[in-house]
Amino acid sequence: MKNRMRHAKKDAALLWDESFLWGVMAFAALKKQDLPFELIRADDVRAGCLDDYSFIFVPGGWSSNKLKALGDEGIEAIRGFVKDGGGYLGFCGGAGLATSDGLGLLDVRRKPTTERVPSFSGRIRCKTQKHDIWTGMPDSIFHAWWPPQFGDLGKGISVLARYGKALPDSFSSDLNTGDVSRAGNWIELEQLYKINLDPSRIAGEPAVIEGRYGEGKVILSLVHFDTIDDGSGGIILRNLWNHLLTGGRSFKKYDTPHCILKQHSKAHEPSLSFAIASELESAASDLIDLGIRNFLWFWRNPLLLQWRRGVRGLEYCTLYVMIGQMTMLMQDGLDPEIGKNLHGLRKKLLPFLRKAKELLVRERIALQQGHITYERCDDATIQTLREDLFSKSKSYGGRFKELLDEIDIIVYRLLDCQVNHR
Repeated sequence: MKNRMRHAKKDAALLWDESFLWGVMAFAALKKQDLPFELIRADDVRAGCLDDYSFIFVPGGWSSNKLKALGDEGIEAIRGFVKDGGGYLGFCGGAGLATSDGLGLLDVRRKPTTERVPSFSGRIRCKTQKHDIWTGMPDSIFHAWWPPQFGDLGKGISVLARYGKALPDSFSSDLNTGDVSRAGNWIELEQLYKINLDPSRIAGEPAVIEGRYGEGKVILSLVHFDTIDDGSGGIILRNLWNHLLTGGRSFKKYDTPHCILKQHSKAHEPSLSFAIASELESAASDLIDLGIRNFLWFWRNPLLLQWRRGVRGLEYCTLYVMIGQMTMLMQDGLDPEIGKNLHGLRKKLLPFLRKAKELLVRERIALQQGHITYERCDDATIQTLREDLFSKSKSYGGRFKELLDEIDIIVYRLLDCQVNHR
């Protein structure tokens, strides 16, 4: 079959669907490195847009939800694109999407939760193998954020990096690994938490792998080279673009543009839409502050919270970051008549946040009375609130998911105007 990449007119396509917080993080990292990319959605994939690109980049997020967003037609479009010579780059959930459990681009499955360390996050040292993507790397310390784990690798898959030792500032669930290693007992804690916690369990396992699907290159990484303010990760991102782009383009030196995160550049006359968005950001900030003063979480970096086991910290963090991103982009003057969307969003979001505050306070008290998880608690009121706000789904669901989808549409539209100039 004729190689599509000979006719590629553009560079990389970032698949936005079901990425949310991780999409914002990836967008910021790529913009900071001045790397060429455009945003696409599953609808674009189904319409055949991939023929115009060298490779597709899929950020983190729930891979099962990404698969649903693509549908059968989108799945086949990606498979056909890579088979004919297109590249695929996936981080964390985007990596899981490409495994045998999803798109089937590489012959590898994800380990079931009972066999992995499901709640590891933070910096970890990796042992890398000789490859172009490691060129100029100052060290081999990277970030993993609650990643899946690869099972047995099939034929033709190369391991580019394996996990080494977790750094002392990393966490497993809500436990600091350095503190537990000095004065705790992982075996006892695993019996208490009823999950695998000891980060030494993942030492030696594949962290970055590469293979081929047809004529196309596939690189799957369980570590996040797009972590904010990660200098080493930025170098690897540039190397990955060099490795996957066609046509001999090279990206060695950069002017660093403004990062999109929490920076307000030019002064504009505030719009009504911006005023509503600012009100929603303030309300979401109040929720985050409530969690901080009740010792339920703290910030690990400008995008990610560390929360206590028993509450849905990642969900609240995601909501806050997405609202903040929306508000900032509006202040920069990118406001394509979305006021009607914001009025409807306001009517749903403010009641959600009020109930979320009640839930968090109740969960804070319940944590003092016994062992609870995000999904299990003997308090009937807490369970009712949880099901109302989040449903029983481990992945995003309930009123939370409905709100997040509405915010995501607005954020995507604003970012799309910025990067694709539409």
